[in-house]
Amino acid sequence: MPALLPVVSRLLLLPRALLSMASGSPPSQPSPASGSAYAAGSVSAAFVTCPNEKVAKEIARAVVEKHLAACVNLIPQITSIYEWKGKIEEDSEVLMMIKTRSSLVPALTDFVRSVHPYEVAEVIALPVEQGNSPYLHWVRQVTGSVPESGTAPP
Repeated sequence: MPALLPVVSRLLLLPRALLSMASGSPPSQPSPASGSAYAAGSVSAAFVTCPNEKVAKEIARAVVEKHLAACVNLIPQITSIYEWKGKIEEDSEVLMMIKTRSSLVPALTDFVRSVHPYEVAEVIALPVEQGNSPYLHWVRQVTGSVPESGTAPP
């Protein structure tokens, strides 16, 4: 009978895994060693477009140094087509994908607006509902030294 315990315990997990697949949700994974589960939406991915790589790198470095972001990915050579002042425009830009605490998005937005060369800087953010739990905890840890008051640190 003891030899059957590992098999039986795996079989008991099968209905939960099948239910997860049927519902479209991945099976839950154990939380990291910190013992606390990730709170859906507490981390956001913010997107900012920049006119070139130099500007994007300067902003990216600054937001990471100020702990307004844990990580910034630069995606070069995107094409943006948009209407501006009654005219259809097409430009080559660099897209910044910024990972931060959702509570820091207002401070991040204020900072980007203060240093960005565009008259109207694109700063949009989407909450992260799911992901690699250790990574999401890392984002929260790295950005945790910033007060969550909505203003950027000096």
